[in-house]
Amino acid sequence: MKYKNILFDLDGTLTDPKVGITKSVQYALKKFNIKADNLDELVSFIGPPLADSFMEFYGFSEEQAKKAIDYYREYFREQGIFENQIFDGIKELLGNLNSQERTLILATSKPTIFAKKILEHFGIYKYFDFICGSNLDGTRSDKTEIIGYILQEMNLNKEETVMIGDRKFDIIGASNNQIASIAVGYGYGSEEELREFGPTHFVTTVEELKMIFQ
Repeated sequence: MKYKNILFDLDGTLTDPKVGITKSVQYALKKFNIKADNLDELVSFIGPPLADSFMEFYGFSEEQAKKAIDYYREYFREQGIFENQIFDGIKELLGNLNSQERTLILATSKPTIFAKKILEHFGIYKYFDFICGSNLDGTRSDKTEIIGYILQEMNLNKEETVMIGDRKFDIIGASNNQIASIAVGYGYGSEEELREFGPTHFVTTVEELKMIFQ
């Protein structure tokens, strides 16, 4: 059992949050009189910290980005959070890993309070030993910081720990903390994006992901 401690990203790795996240972004942009009719154009918001995305893609100042996040959450906490679906095979994978007595941890840039609600909604909260997301005030939203916090809080052996995620931020965060990584190609990061940062493993399906832990 090489990987005793398994860190999972949430969006694009365990669940497909496209509708909820993009509609929440669309709602926030509308408050700034910015029309974004095509939700596909907002997919780039899935994964990175929201403030970074609003500033990068729409040129918002830090203050504007903070306000945009407030608007985003108006929609997300009531509706967008449930416009989401779990990927096929994920519940079975978590159950199998749990029965093998591995330590399962959620490592997400999403606020912890929302992450817990999503895991509960899909009936997979019970599989996780620790859930770590960002704070509502925007602190601890960087994936490197999140992984580092988890390693310290749980006193994990880095050689027995792996991070699983669908964006470069997950792979970079793992590398910066000297742990292994598994890039999943079924989420929202392209194969080119993921391979550029040298993940330890690359898989294209949940079935391939299961095989790593057999």
